[in-house]
Amino acid sequence: MRDYVIVSDATLDLPYSIIEEYGIRVIPMGVDINHVAYNYHPDEKELKIDDFYEKLKAGAEAHTTQITPIVFTEYFKNILNEGLDLLYIGFSSGLSSTYSAAQLVVDDLVKEYPDRKIYCIDSKCASIGEGLLVYNAAVQKKNGLSIDELKDWVEGHKYNSRHWFTVKDLFYLKKGGRVTSVEAVVGTAFRIRPVLSTDENGKLVVVSKIRGSKAETEFLINRMVKEGVDLKSQTVIVGHSDNLEQAKKLAEEIRSMNVVKDVIISQIGPVIGTHTGPGMLALVFMGKKCDL
Repeated sequence: MRDYVIVSDATLDLPYSIIEEYGIRVIPMGVDINHVAYNYHPDEKELKIDDFYEKLKAGAEAHTTQITPIVFTEYFKNILNEGLDLLYIGFSSGLSSTYSAAQLVVDDLVKEYPDRKIYCIDSKCASIGEGLLVYNAAVQKKNGLSIDELKDWVEGHKYNSRHWFTVKDLFYLKKGGRVTSVEAVVGTAFRIRPVLSTDENGKLVVVSKIRGSKAETEFLINRMVKEGVDLKSQTVIVGHSDNLEQAKKLAEEIRSMNVVKDVIISQIGPVIGTHTGPGMLALVFMGKKCDL
C-alpha cells in the first residue's frame, strides 16, 4: 500500500511543533500588509506572527490572498512525484473559494495520475477549528488508518469540530461585513464582544454577545462542557491573536477542571488574524453537531 500525506493550508493555525511532529504538509498563503506581499508559512520564516500584530496595532492595512490553482497544482504534483498519495483538508468553502480551487486541480490530477489516490475535503472549519480536525486526522493516520479510511473519518467528523471565539476590536469584523458600523462603535465603546461560531455551511455566524473578559472565559468553558463528547480523551485547543495572557488563563482554568486530556495553546496566524484583529480568544473541541 502506497504511503500518503495529509495536506492543509496556512489557515489551520496549528503550532509548528505539531505540524512537524505529524508530518503535515501546509501550503503557505499570501498576506498583503501596506501593499507589501508576504507568504505566511507556519514556521514564520517570512512573516513573524508577533511582527504582524505589531503592524496591525500601528495602523497597517492588511489583506489576504487565496491559493491559486497554479500553486495547488505545483504543490500537489511535487507530493505525487515523491511517490506519495495525498489527502487535502481545506479551509471552509463557506468563507473562501480556496477549497473550490483545490477541487478543480484535484479533478485534473486524478486524470493525469489515474493510479493514485488524491482526495480533497472541504473541512467546513476555520482557523484552529480546521487545525483541530487536521490534528485529529493526523493522530488517526499515526494509528494506522489507510487514506480511504481516513477520508471517511474526516468526512464523518468534520461537523464535530466545534468552534467558539470572541473578538476584542469589532472594526475588523465590520470590514468583513460581520457586524454593522453602529454595532462596531457601540460594541467597542461598551466592551460588548460578539461570540462567533460556524454553521453547517462553514460560514461564520454571530451566536451571542457578551461583555468583559470573565464572561468570555465562562461562555467558552460552558460551551465545551455542554457540547463536548468524551472530553477526557480529548486534546482541545485554545487560540488567541496577540492575547496570550487571557489564553493562558483560559487554558489553566480548563486544566484545573480535570475534564480533558490536554490543552494546546496556539497563536492565530496572519491569514485569520487579518479578519479578527488582535485580542481574539477561541476554544475548539470535538463535540456534538449543533444547529446554530
